[in-house]
Amino acid sequence: MTPLRQRMVDAMVTRGFAARTQESYAEAIARLARYYHRSPALLSKDEVSAYLLDMVSTRHLSYSTMNQAACAARFLYEKVLEFDPAVFHVPMAKAPARQPELLSRLEIARLLACCANPVYRMLLTTLYATGLRVTEGSRLHLHDIDSSADRMSVRVCAGKGGKDRYTLLSASLLIQLRSYCHTHDLQRSSKNPGHWLFPNKQFSAPTAIENIQRAYQAARHCAGITKEGGTHTLRHGFATHLLEGGVDLFTIQKLLGHGHISTTSRYLHLISPQFRPPKDVDPLDLLAGLPKL
Repeated sequence: MTPLRQRMVDAMVTRGFAARTQESYAEAIARLARYYHRSPALLSKDEVSAYLLDMVSTRHLSYSTMNQAACAARFLYEKVLEFDPAVFHVPMAKAPARQPELLSRLEIARLLACCANPVYRMLLTTLYATGLRVTEGSRLHLHDIDSSADRMSVRVCAGKGGKDRYTLLSASLLIQLRSYCHTHDLQRSSKNPGHWLFPNKQFSAPTAIENIQRAYQAARHCAGITKEGGTHTLRHGFATHLLEGGVDLFTIQKLLGHGHISTTSRYLHLISPQFRPPKDVDPLDLLAGLPKL
């Protein structure tokens, strides 16, 4: 590791950046260095701007990808190298505000039914029923599931921004999780020493994010779903279906771990005016409202 990279990592650790943010920022700066074959500390602001422009104009990457690289560059030059931001300005784009393509309840039921691997099927089911991000769901431990009658919650440790929170645990999900854990003998410490809820094949770590995304895309293709998106689509469904079930926006904000209510309010635009929640079904119990395939 170069001295500059170590300084940047130390600065992120000092500020409490999440591990995933540290990795993405460090890799973004490494790509910048490889592009010019020089240390980023020797680059001019015009060279950094030209690199960001090349990302969208030549390599046709998304503006969100470019903005992530710009955020990493701003952190490096302003916080680590302590350049004056008024002089060394790193531009950022105003990314288009696109609404996500939302899956219907029937499509979600088809997608889950088409996921052949039982571990990935249970993980995808959990993402939809809890609204977790894929990184949060993959890192769940057995003890994060609180099935006490007066709690019924899932604990999220060090979610986005390094924040802990709780989200709901529906009765339907709890039944499926208990069956899944019993089938895979996950509660035996000698077999699963890390107490992972979704371990890899060696039980040495949580299952890889890339494998989860591949499983989602394979199930989406098998189900004949043409809507774009990855596992985050399940999180969108969680929020929107809760709104349609009558849950208030503030509660959903806390369940999702959003820092601002404005982030959550975008789901108001995705509500279906035709939907009516099933009778005698708790709106929090999302899985109970799914069609049986």
